[in-house]
Amino acid sequence: MFAYIIRRVLATIPVMAVVAIFVFALLYLSPGDPAAIIAGDTATVEDIARIRAALGLDQPIYMQFGIWLWHLLHGDLGISIFTNLPVIRLIQQRLEPTVALTLSTLIVSVLVAIPMGVLAAWKAGSWIDRGVMIFAVLGFSVPVFVLSYLLIYVFAIRFDWLPVQGYVSISNGFWPFLSHIILPSIALGLIYAALIARITRASMLDVLAQDYIRTAQAKGLGSEQVLIGHALKNAAVPIVTIIGIGIALLISGVVVTETVFAIPGLGRLTVDAILRRDYPIIQGIILIFSAVYVVINLLVDLSYTLLDPRIRY
Repeated sequence: MFAYIIRRVLATIPVMAVVAIFVFALLYLSPGDPAAIIAGDTATVEDIARIRAALGLDQPIYMQFGIWLWHLLHGDLGISIFTNLPVIRLIQQRLEPTVALTLSTLIVSVLVAIPMGVLAAWKAGSWIDRGVMIFAVLGFSVPVFVLSYLLIYVFAIRFDWLPVQGYVSISNGFWPFLSHIILPSIALGLIYAALIARITRASMLDVLAQDYIRTAQAKGLGSEQVLIGHALKNAAVPIVTIIGIGIALLISGVVVTETVFAIPGLGRLTVDAILRRDYPIIQGIILIFSAVYVVINLLVDLSYTLLDPRIRY
């Protein structure tokens, strides 16, 4: 087990290396000259050349990559083109809203999706099963911004139960925090839950057809013991896998959701940086998101041996 953990951790190094190369290449693959953007429309050729020299863009590509990688290994993600502030500081300032939205979305998704998937598999072919499948299809088909605007209209505008937009830190009170985070969490969580519920149902149907489940039922075990203690435990590996894979879907959804609800998180920072072509911020956020996704996949792989003792590495 320890050897497997070491191998998996070492395997993340080339993955992050490829991500770093791709992120650095964004500066050259994207249209437009950063120096010309900073200089403005009225800048002369000499002004643009001076800015390129200050940014190091006049050096060979391999030297630029080496310098950028050296700073990256020391925790320096560069300086924002427009704010002239360190990218790492800008990310730290926007990190809390994104983390809060992500965690609350995961909680909503898991608490809704897994019971629905288990119940749909247990009542396969019934109206409950059909209702869950309709929810799964609709939830995964409706764009997150459409669902967001619908929730805003119903709960914020029509009934005035919740605020329309914005974010309040949990340090300012739990209810103000919850009232601002609940709508974006539901909007993003229902779409994510639709995917988890569908996979949970399919995995549970496969397990419920096994002989040991029929044996447990024949011994007189209750439905709760059969579903939770036997079926769900053995169906956990595919469910955990899809939760980990769905993190990529969640990251992309965070960008849209934060824009709709005016949440000052990393999603809004990403959109603003793209509109301004602020390449250091774009590079830094992609690196952060990629690192998080790699770590999540690593944790998912390591959890397999805990969920299923039959798995050995």
